[in-house]
Amino acid sequence: SQATARDAERYAAVDPKRITVVYEAADPDFQPRPGAAARVKERFGVDAGYLLFVGALDARKDPAALLRAWSMANEALPGLQLVLVGVPGRQAPATMPGATTVGLVDKLELADLYSAAGCLVFPSRYEGFGLPCLEAMACGCPVAAYRNSSLPEVVDAAAELVEDGDAEALGRAAAALCAKPERARTAGLERARTFSWRKTARQTISVYESLLRRRG
Repeated sequence: SQATARDAERYAAVDPKRITVVYEAADPDFQPRPGAAARVKERFGVDAGYLLFVGALDARKDPAALLRAWSMANEALPGLQLVLVGVPGRQAPATMPGATTVGLVDKLELADLYSAAGCLVFPSRYEGFGLPCLEAMACGCPVAAYRNSSLPEVVDAAAELVEDGDAEALGRAAAALCAKPERARTAGLERARTFSWRKTARQTISVYESLLRRRG
């Protein structure tokens, strides 16, 4: 991401002329999945429309803020469930009271979880790229996240971004998306389509070709 490029310049003193930013993309299997709600209910025992978190739940992902955001969202939408996908990271809390933890899942199960969710809530304090946000958008899942690091350039105007560290605002944004998801779903799908691994490959090859021309 451009944010990572700026970090390389700032902290590693890398000459910006030596940096070319090439974006990642979501796997093609991440797309809206018909029947996802029924499969998620059968496999994980949760009803569609839940808040979803994807990733290693470590200090950088701010689990305390995730709980505060969930609590705030429940004030607007009582009974809203929180589903956690991934494994505990470093400094993770021993438990997340009331949340449904599904652990590691395969790719299609994850696509189902995105497709059936009401919103991906993502309180990460730093992302080099933020792939879960892109995967969620590719599946038609609205995204609420902090405005920091690479996230604004990845989601652009397709997600609800709140001030970095404001868990209450994050919860309110997530609840609003769960209540009225249509615009965010459409915007997210459109934004996700601007990323592709074919484009990534072409740009990467172009970088190698330019280096070979310089050597030649």
